Amino acid sequence: MTHIHTRSGAQNVGLLSVAAYRPGRVVTNDEICQTIESSDEWIYSRTGIKNRRFAGPDESAVTMACEAGRRACAAAELSGSDIDAVIVATSTNFRNTPPCGPQVATEIGAQGIPAFDIAAGCAGFGYSLGVAADMIRSGSAGRILVVGSEKLSDAIDMTDRSNAFIFADGAAAVVVGPTEEQGIGPTVAGSDGEQSSAIVQDLSWIDYTENPSGPRPFLRMEGQTVFRWAAFQMVDVGKRAIAAAGLTVDDIDVFIPHQANGRINELLTKGLGLSPETVVAQDIQDAGNTSAASIPLAMYTLLDTGEAKPGSVALLLGYGAGLAYAAQVIRLPG
Repeated sequence: MTHIHTRSGAQNVGLLSVAAYRPGRVVTNDEICQTIESSDEWIYSRTGIKNRRFAGPDESAVTMACEAGRRACAAAELSGSDIDAVIVATSTNFRNTPPCGPQVATEIGAQGIPAFDIAAGCAGFGYSLGVAADMIRSGSAGRILVVGSEKLSDAIDMTDRSNAFIFADGAAAVVVGPTEEQGIGPTVAGSDGEQSSAIVQDLSWIDYTENPSGPRPFLRMEGQTVFRWAAFQMVDVGKRAIAAAGLTVDDIDVFIPHQANGRINELLTKGLGLSPETVVAQDIQDAGNTSAASIPLAMYTLLDTGEAKPGSVALLLGYGAGLAYAAQVIRLPG
């Protein structure tokens, strides 16, 4: 009888490093208000955002992913030849083909390895981290570079008062690999396609090319719909991720939710019943909503500023377009 063999790899998997790339241009609320009728006070009171970064015309999801990836490898004291796979979470690779992953792999010196993209909106980093951990545990790879990279400034209608002030650009990356103790819990993920219209590109690129004199496609969002869904339904997702890791809410040192809205962060923190001592990421104030890049960017900021310590137990909770979500408990890299 013919037998098909399988492989197995390291079961204890964790984050070996985290690194970030933020574009140089800082865009204030006052600048945003030059094209919409609003104010710095109004935007901040409803979103928690004061500033955000916009990438330059020569930058893209690919170039930012490459830089974040190089920095993550350097932080882990690894070279490209030490990386066995690359996963890029993005929804703003406007060329669509080729995917970002193979280009990033080549740029970091890891030619010939498995490399691919995951497009799951703002939940993309959580999905990618879960796939990376499972690949290592199955023996498909030893170390994997996971990148979240977005250039949302090219997708926003800057005259749309409902979301022109929300989205931003940036990239961050982690190296995932074997660790002495377990560093990544099970991924709790799901979706609600019945609400797919809550965050949507309003026109397809085919529609646009068939009527180039008409409006170009832009990202549109039903803010109140997303707010209600995230602020209340994501509490259960976070609790499920904690339980799946065999922990209780008292074990959580750090909470890193997707940086969509400061008010949502507050409601999630309260709904989860986190301790007042729990460190909660608020990178949104100066980074805006960077979709799949927001969680690793916020993670990097917490460690870089010393607000959170390496080895701390952190709950990651991503949610967004789809509507989709992904959460897991991790140990922060050292």
